[in-house]
Amino acid sequence: MSATVASLVSYGSDSDSENESNLNTDVEKVDLADPDAMAHLKPLKSVPTMSVAVLNSAPEVAVKEAVETGTHLDPSLKEVTYNPTFETMFAPEFGPINPFKSQQMAAPRNMLSGYAEPAHLNDFMFEQQRRTFSTYGYALDPSVDTHQVSCSSYIGAVDEAEKNKGLTVFESGQKKSEKRKKIKGGEAGEIDNFLGPWAKYIDEKDGAKPSEEEQKELDEIIAKRQKKGKNEEDAPAEEKTILHVKDMYDYQGRSYLHVPQDVGINLRSADAPDKCYLPKKQIHVWSGHTKGVSAIRLFPSSGHLLLSSSMDCKIKLWEVYGERRCIRTFIGHSKAVRDICFNNTGTQFLSAAYDRYLKLWDTETGQCISRFTNRKVPYCVKFNPDEDKQSLFVAGMSDKKIVQWDIRTGEVVQEYDRHLGAVNTITFVDENRRFVSTSDDKSLRVWEWDIPVDFKYIAEPSMHSMPAVTLSPNGKWLACQSMDNQILIFGAQNRFRLNKKKVFKGHMVAGYACQVDFSPDMSYVVSGDADGKLNIWDWKTTKLYHRIKAHDKVCISALWHPHETSKVITCGWDGQIKLWD
Repeated sequence: MSATVASLVSYGSDSDSENESNLNTDVEKVDLADPDAMAHLKPLKSVPTMSVAVLNSAPEVAVKEAVETGTHLDPSLKEVTYNPTFETMFAPEFGPINPFKSQQMAAPRNMLSGYAEPAHLNDFMFEQQRRTFSTYGYALDPSVDTHQVSCSSYIGAVDEAEKNKGLTVFESGQKKSEKRKKIKGGEAGEIDNFLGPWAKYIDEKDGAKPSEEEQKELDEIIAKRQKKGKNEEDAPAEEKTILHVKDMYDYQGRSYLHVPQDVGINLRSADAPDKCYLPKKQIHVWSGHTKGVSAIRLFPSSGHLLLSSSMDCKIKLWEVYGERRCIRTFIGHSKAVRDICFNNTGTQFLSAAYDRYLKLWDTETGQCISRFTNRKVPYCVKFNPDEDKQSLFVAGMSDKKIVQWDIRTGEVVQEYDRHLGAVNTITFVDENRRFVSTSDDKSLRVWEWDIPVDFKYIAEPSMHSMPAVTLSPNGKWLACQSMDNQILIFGAQNRFRLNKKKVFKGHMVAGYACQVDFSPDMSYVVSGDADGKLNIWDWKTTKLYHRIKAHDKVCISALWHPHETSKVITCGWDGQIKLWD
């Protein structure tokens, strides 16, 4: 008979090392019938046998099988992934009990002060009841159904609630409009019968009323005042002119409009200088205006005369060459002159002023030929440059319109009414078939002549107002003084696209309509700024080449003489006009 022993472990007491080796004995298959094979396994008779009691010190834990069968459920769990039995759900919690835990501590809490039940309440309703409680001492009981309101539905001052019929602060009390009506003396229609706040203190018998003579005198005074105010507003200022030179005509009978031929250059030539240079120094100052100069214009083609308008309500004509005298002063506006414009020959010019009048003047005699007004302030004025349309001009007005007048009839013949703000500039482009206007609405619009609908509208969210625009000498570009302290260049042909490569920066002009100009050879761009400086940029690189301190106040305009290589004229709000070379 044989048996198979799975494993044998022998214990010895010789040494610790022997014990370790004996613990790691190999498993052998032994035939129990063989006495020799079993002899070494028999215990020695001299060594007594010893039994060891088994001690299990590990705590009882809920094993996976026990949890799954429902013997224990963690009370802190928010979600159970199996179906526990009733006994498991309501079984006592494992673990020791805190003997110091009070009932208040044992109560569930979801906030610092205790347990708040989730509930929806309208913000307005809550605020209404809170204010009512703080004002009257009562409020609706939130636990009571609002559809069944009674005296018991209120908490706090229930008597006050009954007295006010449960009205809230927003419902109770006299309405303001009614109160106001009562105080002011009745309905709005009865305003004529309102005698004033002191009426109740005056006895009708003793009431102070003017006698018939006094009343007559008062009526006359009021009528005079009204008439005076009306006349001042409606009547244009009286026009007059002052000639400052001794002789109006020379020995050949030529007036000062005649182009001089002894100034060293050919002013009659239509050709621009081949090469222009930067102006370096001041060579002359024209002083005569008592307030800031608003605009300057050179005589068409030749540029031998300079016309200036000022805030002192006067317009002056100056010599550019020779003695550079003041030739004539034109007086005829009651408020500051905003803009001026010559016709093609220079024999006449238009002036626009804040007195709401546009006036046409004779340059030679100084007479005012005609006046135009539509009771709005003109911000800019331009003659149509076409030879056959010299009797027509357009003006940008404060009421968002561009108005076209005919000089011969003195009537408005067209209105361009698409802008959303006061019109600041008008510039003719594309061989005078079109004109470009800019406005306070931060847009640029292009119009066909005599068609009152703009065919091109340019407005971007990043664009600013552009109160000064100049056409380049070659007629290809529009330089626009933008209110974000930069000069933008738009194409003046076909698409009127913004040239993003040509942006001129480095000056401060925000808030001022500083006029821009080009050198005759298109090498430089010039502009004044708010600090009174004259800034000169290179056209190709857009770099700021030169900066001159030209005026004590704002340098509002800069003109490069069309026949000179380096002569620039500036004017400022200090009342001076300066020539630089």
